[in-house]
Amino acid sequence: MKTNVFRWLAITAAVLTAAACNLEKDDFDPSIMTPSALVTVKTDQDNSRVWFQLDDKTVLYPVNMKKSPFGNKEVRALVNYRKPTDVEMQEGGLFDEANNVYVNWLDSILTKKSAPNLGKEENILKYGNDPVEMINDWMTTVEDGYITLRFRTYWTNGIMHTVNLVTGSDPNDPYKVVFYHDAGGDFFGEAGDALVAFRLSDLPDTHGETVDLTLEWQSFSGRRTAKFKYCTRAE
Repeated sequence: MKTNVFRWLAITAAVLTAAACNLEKDDFDPSIMTPSALVTVKTDQDNSRVWFQLDDKTVLYPVNMKKSPFGNKEVRALVNYRKPTDVEMQEGGLFDEANNVYVNWLDSILTKKSAPNLGKEENILKYGNDPVEMINDWMTTVEDGYITLRFRTYWTNGIMHTVNLVTGSDPNDPYKVVFYHDAGGDFFGEAGDALVAFRLSDLPDTHGETVDLTLEWQSFSGRRTAKFKYCTRAE
C-alpha cells in the first residue's frame, strides 16, 4: 500500500505557529520553535500511559500527557520539551525525576514497515527510482529499531510522493536496506525536506551485537550508500 509523504517542514511550521499563538507576547520563548529530540512514542495496550523512547536506553515520561494522541499506534515523532516545574511534577511526575519532561508540542512523522523485496527490476517498477538527497544531520539516525531519514527532493503541492524501504535484497549482506522514491512525475517543484521512519523488524536478529547497516539510495548524482550502527531492539 502506498502512503503519502508529507513535507515535514510545512507540518511542523503549522504546529509551531499554533503553539506560538497560545503564548503571551512577553512570554514567548524562541526555544519552543525547534524540536528538542526525535523519539518513539509508545503506550501500554489500552493507551492508559504514554512514554517516549529517546534512544536505545533512555525513556522520557511526559508529565502533561496521560495518553498518546496517536492511540495505540507506535510512531516516531519530533518533540519539543522542557524540564517540568515542581508543581507540574507533583501533578504528573512519574519514576525517575531526571527523565520527566513537560511537552510543549509533539509532531508525528510518517512511520512505516519495510517493503517486500520483489527483485531489482520489479522493485524499481513498483516502488520507483526517483532521486533524493539524504541529509546527514541528527534527524537521520538508526535507533530503537528504526531508521529515520531526512531527505531532500523537489515538491509541488497536490502531487503525491511515495517512499519505501526494502530489506533482503542482497543475499551477501542481510543488513543492507534500499530506499526507493516515487515522485509521481513531480520533478519541477521547489526543493524541500521530508522525514520518514522505517521499522527494521524484518532484519535478522543481531542477538545483542552491534553490526553495520548499509543504506543505499538513488541520489541526483547516482547510486549512493551510507553506513550506520544497528542493534536489534530489545522488546
